[in-house]
Amino acid sequence: MPIKYVPFVPEPVEGQAVLSNFNRVLKYKGVDELSMTLQRGMPLYEVERQEIIGDNLDGNMLIRGECISACAYLKNRGIQVDLVYIDPPFASGADYAKKVYIRRNPKVAEAIKQAEKELDIEELKAFEEKMYGDVWDKEKYLNWIYENLMAIKSIMSETSSIYVHLDFHIGHYVKIIMDEIFGEDNYQNDIYWYYYNKLHGATKQVFPRATDMILYYVKNRNSGFTFHHLTEERDKPVKKLKYSFVDGKIQNDKDENGKAITYMSTERQIDNVWRLSMLQPADKEEPVGYATQKPESLLERVIGASSDEKMIVADFFGGSGVTAAVASRLNRKFIHCDIGINSIQTTRDRLRKTEAEFDIIEIKDGVQLFRNPVQTMDKIKELIPGLKNEDSLDSFWEGAISDSKLGMIPVYVPNLMDSSSKLLDKVMINRIIHQAIPELNSTIKKVIVYYVDITDINEINKFIKEDDSTTVEIELRDLKVVLDDVVIEDYIETHTEELHEDLFGGYAVYIDKFISDRVMNKISDFNNKSRMNATEKKPFKPIVISEDGLELIEFLSLDCTSDSGEWHSDGEVKIDKLGYMIVNGNKTNEFWDCRVCCREKPLRLKVRNICGDETIIKL
Repeated sequence: MPIKYVPFVPEPVEGQAVLSNFNRVLKYKGVDELSMTLQRGMPLYEVERQEIIGDNLDGNMLIRGECISACAYLKNRGIQVDLVYIDPPFASGADYAKKVYIRRNPKVAEAIKQAEKELDIEELKAFEEKMYGDVWDKEKYLNWIYENLMAIKSIMSETSSIYVHLDFHIGHYVKIIMDEIFGEDNYQNDIYWYYYNKLHGATKQVFPRATDMILYYVKNRNSGFTFHHLTEERDKPVKKLKYSFVDGKIQNDKDENGKAITYMSTERQIDNVWRLSMLQPADKEEPVGYATQKPESLLERVIGASSDEKMIVADFFGGSGVTAAVASRLNRKFIHCDIGINSIQTTRDRLRKTEAEFDIIEIKDGVQLFRNPVQTMDKIKELIPGLKNEDSLDSFWEGAISDSKLGMIPVYVPNLMDSSSKLLDKVMINRIIHQAIPELNSTIKKVIVYYVDITDINEINKFIKEDDSTTVEIELRDLKVVLDDVVIEDYIETHTEELHEDLFGGYAVYIDKFISDRVMNKISDFNNKSRMNATEKKPFKPIVISEDGLELIEFLSLDCTSDSGEWHSDGEVKIDKLGYMIVNGNKTNEFWDCRVCCREKPLRLKVRNICGDETIIKL
């Protein structure tokens, strides 16, 4: 439950577009609900600092939580950002997956090294794990993006800029919304990222698509927003006329003989068509295994054009962490936010390599209860006892439970991929009572409504009781209880040795055994599907894990500072997909040797499995 609600804007701005005006431009479902949400404000939740990296005097942050929750937290602390770049879902209808690699068993890897055999990446065993689904209808998406953009605007400084990265699926609709939120006068340009090296193949498109669009707005064009003209090298020098501005007009410069002055130009001003590499960077050093990763060169232009050193750069759909990484390298402060634990982990490890300093903060808005919303929604029928599909029900209902006395009981479950449905408030319960329930069969006597968060359970129950429009019983259930029940921590067996003469430090914690039921279940599902799809040309090759299970470990960290509270990484090892170690952010040519080392006596161990689940044990 939120601590309180933080207003999107302190007070209405004279002349600012309001939702009634927005309806004039684009009519869609849910406008009344959105209007009530905006009037209520942004939910402010409790936060917990999970980890501290370095002294972090600049206040850099990696925030796990939803965009609106993060903006409420920042606004409540009085933090304003100078530049926003966001790469939100595109409403493309696509699912995005992460390729999960089984690590080499340390003992096997050492044998390979001794035999001086070359590691072939194609031989690595891997399976795909669905990370998130970009599946929306237009009404829901436009409600969602409107609320998020309003939240972002509320923490932008008066001289700030915002870049919103989209594509053809929804970009033109969002352009209208941004005109409403930021004002048409504050629109600066459309930027088109041209994939000049994209391979189109035998496409059926009339004109193959080779661009994304980036909408560029400022908070207030009259407040002196930051902008630097950027240039790039030409392929070859060209002769150009030299000119000057006289009384606001362009005038060619001439010599004493009246002849136009020319010069050889080796660079050109960057325009709004950005000819950069394609979606996944060609540079082998950049990819971090994230489905929607953008190249650093793209963010170098955004950050270089619209910010100065020590300004705050924020990305509220941070993904692979490219915005934070580039901002840090260019000596800007950064705020990275994402709902996915994989995003936070990927960005954390990426920044650790560059010796950046930051805090990792978790907002207690319900997101932390599920590591991956897509996977949880796929498994929801297994998590709720007795829940089955029911074809006679509208899609609003997740399914139904059969009861010997009451018959069929429809069940509503909030969509964890849609933040707008997570909070059960008067708007949602009113919709259930007056829209969803009347459409049910007249024999229905009871419905069950699950929620992740609720404004006030007593207030909602009172609202239900006082509404006499239905005789159907409405039972409220907390989905967090269901999610808590299915969390099984990984099992870890260790032993610690004191080192006297060792390159890594004074203590080593060895992993003797690692068991992860969560990962093994995913591997089992993968093996079953592979067996069913096997052919003579492509025979079934199951993924087999050794008895000690060390292939399932991706990352280890030791805390020698505290045995509770926020994490201090005093010694860490990340194992890449080939089995090599990255020790305290530094790449090595050594295979992982079953241990993680530190200089002081370790108090706690954190282990991350290959799917991103982390377990902490005291030593």
